Amino acid sequence: MQSPESALKREIGPAGLALNAMNLTIGSGIIGLPAIAAAAMGGAAFIAYLVCGLVIILIMLCYAEVGSKITVTGGSYVYVETSFGPFAGFLVNTLFWVGFSSVADAAVINLMTDMLSAWFPVFTIQWVRILFFLIIFGMLAGINIAGIKQGMRFTIVITILKLLPLVLLGICGLFYLKTTNLHIATWPAIAVTGNTSLTLFFAFAGSETALNVSGEVKQPQKNIPKGILGGITGVVLLYLLLQLVAQGVLGNDLSRYKENAFIAVAHIIAGKAGATVILIAGVVSMFGLLCGDVLASPRIVYAASRDKLLPAFLGKIHSKYATPYWAIIVYAALGFVFASTGNFKKLADLTSSFILLIYLAVALATIKLRLQKNTTAAGTFKIPGGLVVPVLAVVAIVWLLYHVSLPEIITVFVCITIFILFYFGWKMYQQKKLPKAVQ
Repeated sequence: MQSPESALKREIGPAGLALNAMNLTIGSGIIGLPAIAAAAMGGAAFIAYLVCGLVIILIMLCYAEVGSKITVTGGSYVYVETSFGPFAGFLVNTLFWVGFSSVADAAVINLMTDMLSAWFPVFTIQWVRILFFLIIFGMLAGINIAGIKQGMRFTIVITILKLLPLVLLGICGLFYLKTTNLHIATWPAIAVTGNTSLTLFFAFAGSETALNVSGEVKQPQKNIPKGILGGITGVVLLYLLLQLVAQGVLGNDLSRYKENAFIAVAHIIAGKAGATVILIAGVVSMFGLLCGDVLASPRIVYAASRDKLLPAFLGKIHSKYATPYWAIIVYAALGFVFASTGNFKKLADLTSSFILLIYLAVALATIKLRLQKNTTAAGTFKIPGGLVVPVLAVVAIVWLLYHVSLPEIITVFVCITIFILFYFGWKMYQQKKLPKAVQ
């Protein structure tokens, strides 16, 4: 009998995986990054970028190793579930698609609509916004139900369209730098660096979502490490370039441009036309992130259903398109519901806390799998240096979590409590159904 996993088609190569990893990382966060960093650390803001870059590379090395060993669909969830059991796997699964991805998508589409309202005031009307949310989530669900190849092709096109203007802005901006604007008056304290890094980390998270489609990657032992490490390296380099340009061109004025620093830089370089191009790129950037997320995140919903942690219908594969269509529909519907309430700012701020907890679990899973030497198959990727990298990743994550505020800690605790209650409630329900099924 064919397993549910074997019904999925392996259509994604390393380039597609890398581009989707970049797409899922570079979204709305990049728009406000330069001003936030400059306001906190001035010319030394690049230090926070380097901290985030170092931490995310350590984490993605863990993902590369564990992802080459465990190549089925599910990403973070299946890595943790394999290492620590179904309960830990369920928590990571739910934290990911409810606490991180769905809420982040809702926040992104609201910000995208806010930007569009500057051109089209009709988007300030609530019912118009809700109708727009329905159309966007419905369209993305339809594209991804039609097939992983179609969804990936569409995502690659959107990713190139959103990255090209940002790369050109970074390169052209180098010719407009003023060295005096890059002067570091005072070096920031460690606490300031930690708080700023935690704020910025939201914009570095997301590339691991691309691994939710591991069951649809060609030659996963080889292509998963190439794709995920290539993608995150591209993100870190682009972020550093854009921060350098924004700081070097705008100087002390950078902190005033909280939502349009790149538009201001583009206006200096190319006038109104350049500013318009970057504004469009910002909208495309957020739309591209939504495309990639609706492609990748439903796969962990499917994976949890496959492992009987969620209702069985969420694990159904479309007979024609070979995609987990109910998981895609439910995920898109949840994003639509969150977006339609319009009250996401505080929840969006929590995403860094949620994703860091998930990263911590995956780093610990990497350590455990490394200690189980029989789990290393031929051809899999292995981080050099033994346990040094995963241990450093754990230390770095804990350091960032140390800077989480008390209200966020309380909210995370409440959410995890709700997830735990659901888990045991669902298990009890399944046990009650079991005798009837046996009869």
